[in-house]
Amino acid sequence: MNYANLNEFLKRGQPVFAKGPVALIFAEDPVEVDSTILHHLKIGFRNVVVFGGPTIEIDQDITQGPSAARVHFVSYDLLPDNALPQAVNAVSDVMVGQWIYYCYNAEYLFFPFCETRTIGEMVTFHTEERRDAMLTYVVDLYARDLTGHPDAVDLNEAYLDRSGYFALGRPDANRHPKERQLDFFGGLRWRFEEYVPKPRRKIDRISIFRANPDARLMGDHTFTIEEYNTYACPWHHNLTAAVASFRAAKALRRNPGSSFNINTFMWHASTKFEWDSAQLMDLGLMEPGQWF
Repeated sequence: MNYANLNEFLKRGQPVFAKGPVALIFAEDPVEVDSTILHHLKIGFRNVVVFGGPTIEIDQDITQGPSAARVHFVSYDLLPDNALPQAVNAVSDVMVGQWIYYCYNAEYLFFPFCETRTIGEMVTFHTEERRDAMLTYVVDLYARDLTGHPDAVDLNEAYLDRSGYFALGRPDANRHPKERQLDFFGGLRWRFEEYVPKPRRKIDRISIFRANPDARLMGDHTFTIEEYNTYACPWHHNLTAAVASFRAAKALRRNPGSSFNINTFMWHASTKFEWDSAQLMDLGLMEPGQWF
């Protein structure tokens, strides 16, 4: 189903809003849009909604295939500031109580045991733990060969950093550390931080959440309700997830200030991405909590 703009989608998209979890994919460019859709369909999202401009095309095998009724395209301009949080908040307003996930194209959600369990099972468990949001770590992926893959995207030979991740306390307005909140860093944004504006160096997002009219997503991927931004409840560790993402690599290869200075993203801590949740858990990039 195609929608001419966000307002039309909000008026006519009732079947999408009826029950979550729903994945919102914001396609900044045409790179790996199809694989992003297929991945999120595979892990069990009831509906996948793609937001993008006129250059975004979805393969007919998806739009006319067996999952066609679950895939929706909304014509939407992603260039204005805060375009993503505005769209996410608008969808949240019509999906109160339902679970929503958002990402960009060439980003792939992984959660513990996602090979055998669905996203619906995962958020049901998370709800039973009285949690309304989930911390996700954005794990940077990159191609080994930038000559053959100048945009740094290669699904068959994708690499990630196996070390170099760290966290710092998140201060409040009085510079006191917030309870159960941390700022996480690592990956390409850390190794090439001279090319990355300081506000964009964090790798944490609250990208899975239960829609609440009082919870507004902000430009730094946190919410106006502080409890949404915590990595765990006060009693024990909770589930966390990971977003395997080529976005930083694409940007570093595209931007004039960095593209000519980076010939490779490989270093001593590079390791091939196995495209499974066990590897991410072994590297400490997501937490199974009490879910076994």
